[in-house]
Amino acid sequence: MFDQKPDLFVFLGDNIYADTRDPKVMAAKYAMLAAKPHFKRLRDTIPTVAIWDDHDFGENDAGVDYPMKAESRRQFCDFWGEPADSVRRTRDGVYAAYVFGPAGQRVQVILPDLRWNRTPLAEKTFKGGYKAWATARGLSGQETPGPYDRIPDLNATMIGEPQWTWLEQQLAQPADLRILGSSLQVLADFAGWESWINYARDHQRLLDAIRRQRADRLICISGDTHYAEVSRLDVNVPYPLWDVTSSGLTEVWPVVPPNALRVSPVLRERNFGMIEIDWSGAAPVVTLRVHDETGAVKISQVVDAGTLRVA
Repeated sequence: MFDQKPDLFVFLGDNIYADTRDPKVMAAKYAMLAAKPHFKRLRDTIPTVAIWDDHDFGENDAGVDYPMKAESRRQFCDFWGEPADSVRRTRDGVYAAYVFGPAGQRVQVILPDLRWNRTPLAEKTFKGGYKAWATARGLSGQETPGPYDRIPDLNATMIGEPQWTWLEQQLAQPADLRILGSSLQVLADFAGWESWINYARDHQRLLDAIRRQRADRLICISGDTHYAEVSRLDVNVPYPLWDVTSSGLTEVWPVVPPNALRVSPVLRERNFGMIEIDWSGAAPVVTLRVHDETGAVKISQVVDAGTLRVA
């Protein structure tokens, strides 16, 4: 990864596996990460921004009911160097947005918080239990969805109203390219694991917000899955939407979940994602790549950002 000489590294969550309700355990996990030589080199040589997912928020698949979220927010902000007066330390979640680059090459990076206000998930019922069912499907070579279902309650939410107001404001900001960095897959349909599609109202609300705010040239990046792929949505959208999932740096998922919007191979080995932006034309041309741990390119997708415009 260092050979690629990136201008910025975006941590999309699960940066530690805290999985605890004990502040001391969480602090120890952050200390372990800080002590890793490769991580120290990354922090010393490459600018970084970060958002959390469930495991660094606190527990597997945790949401609004996680009881230690205020302490978790404090430790997250301390670890990632947020100033004492940072709004991330006090508001309902650690969502943030940044703008990099000069006029004409402004890249906006938007990092929503999908944990602080996320209402409970809906689970399917499996005869004999999910684990036995999934094991049998995996052994047969079939695509194996997770245990979660679409949530019928239209009041269910991923992010809550204060963050929706903030997100609409961010989408209205001027930018030459936008990167929505989501800790969960934005477009995948339907993997059965945590993703935006579980929350149908919020999923549609995101698409509507992009259209309403005329947020041109937006590309999604996502993590969480422990495998990599590219998804594309062409229906009921302001323009074609892309989501490149890169996950993870250390973990590999044993089976392939379904995804009706997948437009690439699935990479089930340790990987990292790269975004290369060519500014030489009238509109940026973006190359989305996923590399294996040796640096070899395993997935590549070129996107002409000039086609990503609200009609």
